[in-house]
Amino acid sequence: MNGDAPTIRNALTVDVEDYFQVSALAPHIPRSSWDSRDCRIERNVDRILGLFDDHGAKATFFTLGWIAERYPQAVRRIVDAGHELASHGYGHERVSDLDAQAFRDDIDRARKILEDISGTPIRGYRAPSFSIGTKNLWALEVLRETGHHYSSSIYPVRHDHYGMPEAPRHPHRPLGLQGVLELPPATMTLRGRNLPAGGGGYFRLLPYAVSRMALNRINRHDGMSGIFYFHPWEIDPGQPRVPGVSLKTRFRHYLNLHRMESRLGRLLTDFSWGRMDQVFARHLLDTPETQVAYAAAPAGRA
Repeated sequence: MNGDAPTIRNALTVDVEDYFQVSALAPHIPRSSWDSRDCRIERNVDRILGLFDDHGAKATFFTLGWIAERYPQAVRRIVDAGHELASHGYGHERVSDLDAQAFRDDIDRARKILEDISGTPIRGYRAPSFSIGTKNLWALEVLRETGHHYSSSIYPVRHDHYGMPEAPRHPHRPLGLQGVLELPPATMTLRGRNLPAGGGGYFRLLPYAVSRMALNRINRHDGMSGIFYFHPWEIDPGQPRVPGVSLKTRFRHYLNLHRMESRLGRLLTDFSWGRMDQVFARHLLDTPETQVAYAAAPAGRA
């Protein structure tokens, strides 16, 4: 960690899905073709595990049940390396496209697959494309009923595909003290507006200095742990190019893939990183009294 960085540990997360499962590419890649595609997830996950090991970083891997079902050894390598395994649902279907029963079926299927393969309990969930928001907060109740302890699915920003800008930026329980804990990706407030600072495409599209400044501000000024995320396909500049996509989608998906791995190395050096369940451990404690005591406290001080 850089010597002038604050002594706050941030949460490092990976959304384990392959390039052909990305929501923005869905109009060009039929779901029925997934099994015939060149799935590059194993080699990319192994590269990520090596990178994390080189920097002594632990992370949470939000993993698709579809991926785990076909590549169980990759899941076992994640767990054997000391990382947290969590759910990204089964088939990368946006929660906003599902009703309550279909959503329940999806997360139950994913959880069973992940637990059977790993032998570890699945406590966390992240919705594909951060697709939980104002209109489907019922999904958090379904998560609670199915035994999940936390979600990282509501991005408090304004975006053309997702976002709930009025949502809190800090750990909170949208449905009350007995509800699921929501852990939103990192945002920075500027002139009254939340700006994304948690990774993803923004980390590739903007200069590294912007991400470093934003995370430093979240740690120093807000006294909070940031949550950073990326995908295995983002370190894979050799992935097949999908024809017919719009200029905007092509820009968002492919720009700076060749720089991603080196930028991640800098990020892992400049900040302290841990798993979601460890960084936010005190927020996850089960008693309402403890939840009240820590509701306004920053998480993750090392």
